[in-house]
Amino acid sequence: MGLTIGVDVGGTKIAAGVVDESGRILARTRVPTPADPQWAVDAIAHAVRELKEQYPDVAGVGVGAPGYINRERSTVIMAPNIAWENEPLKQRIEELTGLDTVIENDANCAAWAEFRFGAAAEHDDMVLITVGTGIGGGIVLEGRLHRGRFGVAGEIGHLNMIPDGLPCGCGGKGCWEQYASGRSLRRYGREKAAADPVAGKRMLDLNDGVAETIRGIHITEAAEEGDPLALECYEEVADWLGRGMADLAALFDPAVFVLGGGVSDAGRLLLDPVAKAFEKYLTGGVHRPRAEVVLASMGSAAGIVGAGDLARTA
Repeated sequence: MGLTIGVDVGGTKIAAGVVDESGRILARTRVPTPADPQWAVDAIAHAVRELKEQYPDVAGVGVGAPGYINRERSTVIMAPNIAWENEPLKQRIEELTGLDTVIENDANCAAWAEFRFGAAAEHDDMVLITVGTGIGGGIVLEGRLHRGRFGVAGEIGHLNMIPDGLPCGCGGKGCWEQYASGRSLRRYGREKAAADPVAGKRMLDLNDGVAETIRGIHITEAAEEGDPLALECYEEVADWLGRGMADLAALFDPAVFVLGGGVSDAGRLLLDPVAKAFEKYLTGGVHRPRAEVVLASMGSAAGIVGAGDLARTA
């Protein structure tokens, strides 16, 4: 199979592109994600047809969708942001486009892109951790995407870190993403600046003196300037990330952890303290080999590239 189309379905936009065998995107398109779940299916098909007109030789479609995807890569079991439930997405897209279609979880698609063409391309075992509003991820073991018996492995953001801890949108309490995500970074900044306005002066100045609405961008800017309290916020997120990564290393023993998502845009502000925290919490410590910790390299293209490549290799 030569050219394919990869589709990355988000809560606000649907991005699609023509992907070649080396992971290059030859053409792109994007449309807003409709509020109606059935219109969202039509929007995906419209994006695919638009690209197929430009590249008639495309041979298949990969769709990266949020939520749980069944083992057969045909049905979206549940996608809360789009209100899909047992949606036969593969069948619908094939009917609307005439192209063979593979459905996969969007974070798994991003992990596959980093494994095939990005930061983990030299390894057979890797874990991608996407640190954004929440935490997502994907796992590749011995060169194969780890999907589990039912197709829904890799929901790492909902590892339980603290019994009866902070409530999570999944319905649980104490999930990892409540302590190590972009949402957490904002919470730490707001709480610390409110508790100590003198120490939090720089973050407060960047937000017109209001602690309750400090955003990640304010914390990052202050941290890049060397502000101690902002750096402390990053260190707290990094400490929780390192804890969770140590647990994942105990389970999967990957060669490399790849950090992606919006928070990872902070670069070494996040990477350095995460690597230190991971080393601190790793079971066996200095007596065992340690996985590398690196930043993702595919950026916003990862979802499209991974979905397109899975249409070729799945």
